[in-house]
Amino acid sequence: MASAHFDSGARARGRLIGLIRTFLRTHARRLGVIAVLQALQAAGNLYLPGLNADIINNGVVKADLGHIGRAGGTMLAITVVLCLASLGSLRLSSWVSMSVGADIRTAVHDRVQSFSVAELNRFGIASLTTRSVNDVQQVQLFLQVALSLLVIAVVTTLGAVVLAVRQEPGLTLLLVATLAAILAVTGWVVVRLLPMFHAVQVRTDGLNQVLREQISGVRVARAFLRTDWEEDRFRRANAGITETTLRADRVFALVIPVVMGITNLSSVGVFWFGGKLVAGGSMPIGNLIAFLLYILQILLYVGIGVTVVILLPRAAASAERIQQVLSTVPAIADPPQPVLPDVATGAVEFRHVSFGYAGSERPVLNDLTFAFRPGQTNAILGGTGSGKTTLLSLIPRFLDATSGAVLVNGVEVPAQSAERLRAGIGLVPQTAFLFAGTVAGNLRFGRPEATEEELWRALGIAQASEFVAGLPGQLDARVDRGGANLSGGQRQRLSIARALVRRPSLYLFDDCFSALDAATDARLRAALPTGTGGATVVVVAQRASTVMNADQIIVLDAGNIAGIGTHPQLLADCRTYQSIVASQLGSGAAA
Repeated sequence: MASAHFDSGARARGRLIGLIRTFLRTHARRLGVIAVLQALQAAGNLYLPGLNADIINNGVVKADLGHIGRAGGTMLAITVVLCLASLGSLRLSSWVSMSVGADIRTAVHDRVQSFSVAELNRFGIASLTTRSVNDVQQVQLFLQVALSLLVIAVVTTLGAVVLAVRQEPGLTLLLVATLAAILAVTGWVVVRLLPMFHAVQVRTDGLNQVLREQISGVRVARAFLRTDWEEDRFRRANAGITETTLRADRVFALVIPVVMGITNLSSVGVFWFGGKLVAGGSMPIGNLIAFLLYILQILLYVGIGVTVVILLPRAAASAERIQQVLSTVPAIADPPQPVLPDVATGAVEFRHVSFGYAGSERPVLNDLTFAFRPGQTNAILGGTGSGKTTLLSLIPRFLDATSGAVLVNGVEVPAQSAERLRAGIGLVPQTAFLFAGTVAGNLRFGRPEATEEELWRALGIAQASEFVAGLPGQLDARVDRGGANLSGGQRQRLSIARALVRRPSLYLFDDCFSALDAATDARLRAALPTGTGGATVVVVAQRASTVMNADQIIVLDAGNIAGIGTHPQLLADCRTYQSIVASQLGSGAAA
């Protein structure tokens, strides 16, 4: 077990060093300045005990006040220089560590933004949030402490060992025993803490997940009288992270008293054995004091080093989790040489397309072949679970087809740049989402240069101009995160207007009319052609009334095409369509 912990700890520490080295490359010059300042501090710290011994041996013992004054002035000057060097080093160390933390957060954010649905589901939103914030903070804290203290601690400790031995070689064995004891304690603590801190981060993921679900689903929990159960679930998650953190803290709590005990025993040993040497005349009193000061410096900076090393396990665990994100290659990525379509008409073509999720028993879509032409309104109709949203997700390449080819503007989707492809698409998702800001800011999300006149025109087509005009500030009215201060229908209409403002060549409406009442739905559909112009329009719907006037209707049934045609054609020869119309509009409409 200990060997497994050691191997896993070595891998985690290797990932931490690799991560820090990667993001420190741009700060090489500042790191050089920090090293110089800390070397200056170390040199000053090592020089002072020797100067102190000189004052005692040649000033105090010989009653030479002039020598004491000159040496004391030198000590004062060195102390001032040390203060300035320390301030400069701490300032630069903080700046570099904060910059590295910001760079890591940016890298994690950019990589997450490139993830497909598969990667997002694999990590989970709660875990990605923890890795982007809390894990980065742990690495940033370790780096800040390491840059501020680790170099000076190592240099001062090594220098103090050499100078202490020069003061009195006879006390070397005591010095070696002290350092060995401290290093043994430190190594044991690091090996014990690494798996504990890794577990803390994993449990933090779980706690975030519980909090996200409880905050988002608070009304459902109250409606079903499950508040007590949810509180108990939170208590269990909270108790788990608390218990693991306490176990780690108990191990950490042993460090300070053990190190202090070793320090005190070392001081007693120096006075005991050194006193005998002074009494025997083989060691000047000043040298004994200098040796003791070097010992205290060694123990002080070893203690500082231990503090840095104590932070290592949690930083290493966090670095491993960050590297997992950064090393993940998105399943959907741009080709090395993207193909640019000749003309962006918005035409879409499916050629024998099938799609299935990894691990699923059967494909969601089976051998689909059809085309959407510019200037036409195309509809995809089917029941829940028929594959409508999955089909639509293949067009902007949120998913890749398992087999077959999806073409947009005459070019296969995987051969195009995702950014260029999506720039020509106006997507209105099934669940409307608005960003915190203003109405105008949300409408200009896909086209920042849009004028107010264009915004109002899009709002008019989306049947949203009336309620926006009644808001305080109108276009400048505040929108809360997710549009929480608006109704579902209002959010949906603003989402439709946002797509219209973009003026793309291809519109994808994913069952976005379901939140609207029948009258608003009818007015919006009547006004929609004036806003879409000659673009290709694809409407996913469950209500037959929404798609009856479409130029082409594709009926899906369990991932298969049950029929393609216009409303009259499908009423005549598609039994699935007849059943949908009859169930929604009555048997007379399907006759």
